[in-house]
Amino acid sequence: MNKPKIIVIGAGIVGVSAAIWLKRAGQDVTLIDRDTPGMGTSYGNAGVLAACSVAPVTAPGLVLKGPKLLLDPNFPLFARLSYLPKIAPWLVRYLSHANDKDTRRIAHGLTAIVGDCVQQHLDLSGGTSADKWVQQSNYCFAYPDRAAFDADAYTWALRKEAGFEPTLVEGEDVQDVEPTLNPSINLLAVMKDHGFVLDPGSYVGELAKVFQEMGGTFVQAEVRGFDLSGGNISGVETDKGRFKCERAVLSTGVWSKPLMQKLGLDVPLESERGYHIIFKNPSEQPKTPIMITNGKFVATPMSAGFRCAGIVEFGGLDAGPCNAPLKQLRRKVHEAFPNMTAESEEEWLGHRPAPSDSLPIIGEIGQTGVFAAFGHHHIGLTGGPKTGRMVADLVTENTPKNDMTPYNPMRFARGAN
Repeated sequence: MNKPKIIVIGAGIVGVSAAIWLKRAGQDVTLIDRDTPGMGTSYGNAGVLAACSVAPVTAPGLVLKGPKLLLDPNFPLFARLSYLPKIAPWLVRYLSHANDKDTRRIAHGLTAIVGDCVQQHLDLSGGTSADKWVQQSNYCFAYPDRAAFDADAYTWALRKEAGFEPTLVEGEDVQDVEPTLNPSINLLAVMKDHGFVLDPGSYVGELAKVFQEMGGTFVQAEVRGFDLSGGNISGVETDKGRFKCERAVLSTGVWSKPLMQKLGLDVPLESERGYHIIFKNPSEQPKTPIMITNGKFVATPMSAGFRCAGIVEFGGLDAGPCNAPLKQLRRKVHEAFPNMTAESEEEWLGHRPAPSDSLPIIGEIGQTGVFAAFGHHHIGLTGGPKTGRMVADLVTENTPKNDMTPYNPMRFARGAN
């Protein structure tokens, strides 16, 4: 009996992970992406395996604080005024979840995706040429003082409920742990059993090579539609022709929205534009990833240099980089690391896929044989291997170990609650 042909669309961390797990299950898999594997959104991020990242941005009180934060020149939230009318319907739905009940529900759903992320990355890359990129480490949250830490009590309570509780380092001891930090930072909340990736783009690219060495096929092409003429998928249409398949996985991040529309679902998905700067050959850098809480960015030591990633900007997919977010990020970096200098810098802008309810979209779209696996907001690299494993189980009709209800794509079907 011939094995069904499976096409995975999108060669970021989620798609490559799904492709590898499907190959390990003995499937006939073709991976398709319009670009080189790992060079999209998976390329640019803080690189942290952030197991404790269970709290959504839409915490209680955001509705009242949001406009103030948007107007605050010191807060890393930006929006292009010309784009606000277009994003308004999504924003209303997004903010509707900024309450305690929804926040706890979302946090529970995110915990299943990211809570065991270090082990998931080790399971994915262990014993392959890609494992050299994965580092196990602490993950620190830097605060000016105890009062600033206490102000985040709600978020820390959510993390504690998910099984993550920090060790606090205060006063002069902060400099002993991380001497590169500004002495004005007087508290570190240290999370153990986390990790980071030394070069996310190279890591995903290496995983794609591993997939091909396993007998998988990679095709560089742009997917434009699906052949559902028989009710179930029988092929995907690309700019390089039609590729036959009996199953497909859609994992193209924010670019999944127009393809989902072809499948009859209008997913409320927006681009949360994210920036990073790599400071190359830095004079100094921290030992482990650090979230600088008063700048809302993460500083990570990587093979290419000292990467600082953060900033939220709403401006759609088409507009180019904006100088203001980069200017603010540089200022915040030099406030936190005042003695750091670098030989050169590299800027990057990417598009995080942000669903209106802050939960990824994972599961079969109706009975089409097309399975969604996208919409990870800030946790794409962290949760990619677990998501790939989940969707591979669904495709091969094995029951995932986690409840998949929170991620069901059909929650966005017309008439769904």
